[in-house]
Amino acid sequence: MSTNKSAKKSTSGKTSVSRKATPRAKPGAKPAVKKTRAVAKPARAAQRAAPKAASKPVAVASSADFMAHAYAMEAEAAERYAEFADSMEVHNNREVAELFRKLARIEQRHADQILEQMGWKQSPVGAAKVRWEGMEGPETADPTELHYLMQPYHALQIALHNEKRARDFFAHLAKSTKDKEVRAGALEMEEEEAEHVRLIEEWLKRTPKPDANWQADQDPPVLSD
Repeated sequence: MSTNKSAKKSTSGKTSVSRKATPRAKPGAKPAVKKTRAVAKPARAAQRAAPKAASKPVAVASSADFMAHAYAMEAEAAERYAEFADSMEVHNNREVAELFRKLARIEQRHADQILEQMGWKQSPVGAAKVRWEGMEGPETADPTELHYLMQPYHALQIALHNEKRARDFFAHLAKSTKDKEVRAGALEMEEEEAEHVRLIEEWLKRTPKPDANWQADQDPPVLSD
């Protein structure tokens, strides 16, 4: 998350996870849930296994191209976090939804700062044809990490993982590029991402860790006939 960054393109639409069949309730009203039979198992828990390798741009030909990737990376991160927030709201997990909204606002602010810094009036992504060797950019969160009972600690683990991948992405680019301006920008962003990693690690220390049985649901998801 920074004012100078590289890019990522979110390819998914609205994120969906297994959830309670619970309609949105009016303020102060308890949602009515008709229970018949259990639904399929929810998406896997928001716990990190082996981290995905950091994505790399297919080519960064110039400083402007580098900044176009930077913008795309931030914009895609913001979009994905907003999708996560929508999913958590569907599940009435409002605390985690608000945290994802906050992360989305942070990423979008960084994207807007890049536009301002470069004097761009609109997204440069289309013209730059931003692409990645992987399916998505290094700071785009993985939808399979969601769980409808996840807690803020899990959401921050997701954010930490993304920041580490962004840091590693810039480190790799700084070592591999032959363009001096791109290398200088990548080194600066690597340092910024390392600071973001530190900040989220500190945030995690202040956030309660979930109980061992955090996935246990006394009111499990159901399907209505």
